Amino acid sequence: MTCSGCSGAIERVLKKTEGLSSYKVDLETQSADVYTDTVPYETVLEKIKKTGKPVKGAEADGATMTV
Repeated sequence: MTCSGCSGAIERVLKKTEGLSSYKVDLETQSADVYTDTVPYETVLEKIKKTGKPVKGAEADGATMTV
């Protein structure tokens, strides 16, 4: 994420994703923290990737995940 448009795009897709407990998109750290017990990691990752923004790394429950 390099601008507010980028972070806004990610916020919009996360907002529309049912089952998320909460999320926080931070432009300054170029990160998105997503909290859920019901939505699979792969689903969240695909939603973010559909924005066209590159995903450089991911963690789930403290473990490094494949992007």
